[in-house]
Amino acid sequence: MSDTGKQRAQKRYPPFLKNGSKERSSLFPAVSRSFVPSVFTVMNMVCGYVAIVMSGQGSFVAACWFIILAAFFDTIDGFVARITNGTSDFGVELDSLSDLVSFGAAPAYLVYKFGLEGLPGITGICVSSLLMIGSGLRLARFNISMIGYDKESFSGLPTPAQALTITGFVLWMIGDPLFPPALMQMVLAGLSTALALLMVSKVNYDALPKPTVDSFRRKPLQMALYIGAMSSVLLFHSKAFFLAMLLYILLGIARSLTLLWRRQWQT
Repeated sequence: MSDTGKQRAQKRYPPFLKNGSKERSSLFPAVSRSFVPSVFTVMNMVCGYVAIVMSGQGSFVAACWFIILAAFFDTIDGFVARITNGTSDFGVELDSLSDLVSFGAAPAYLVYKFGLEGLPGITGICVSSLLMIGSGLRLARFNISMIGYDKESFSGLPTPAQALTITGFVLWMIGDPLFPPALMQMVLAGLSTALALLMVSKVNYDALPKPTVDSFRRKPLQMALYIGAMSSVLLFHSKAFFLAMLLYILLGIARSLTLLWRRQWQT
């Protein structure tokens, strides 16, 4: 095989990451730096699996909280990888697989068991599977487009945001049902379809800023909105949680439409 063929056969994404497994800690020579963040990534995957089990048993509140816990571990593993300089190709691949379980399969099965299972035929399976399919496509597109990625924004709705929107809606409907069962199925099917389409869309969403002094200096209004949303969640729980996620989704759509209108106006 020629040198060119060998280069093509090699996996080259994400090209900007350095494999942290070659660097060993002086205190733990047998453990690579990527091991520590990978532990949190595995916890993300485990939480997603437990959420699936809980959904199958009808424990929807527990399933929702395990998905929320998975989102917490998904945030922590990236933070730990940065502070330990433990970023690696293996960690990126493991993170995507964990996200597909926790934010793709888990919310898809949750909506199926919560409301879509009663739809005629395989309609419920087909509609709920859109969340998993959209998550897989979204994660695959993210992995191959990380060249020069600065984490300031995302193209398409992030998979954790989709899963958290689903969990917020389910928790709200469990605590304070707004719709009769037949209408609930239609609302849940429409929400699932819309979220799946947003994940594979080109709608631009802001990355959640880190609570640092620099973030407050550069984006004071955005940080104030995030703090207000978090305070509302603590006060009003599931209702505010879903509404905060819905506001995040709508702001991304509004900003993308504004940018599109400006580009067309300039041309």
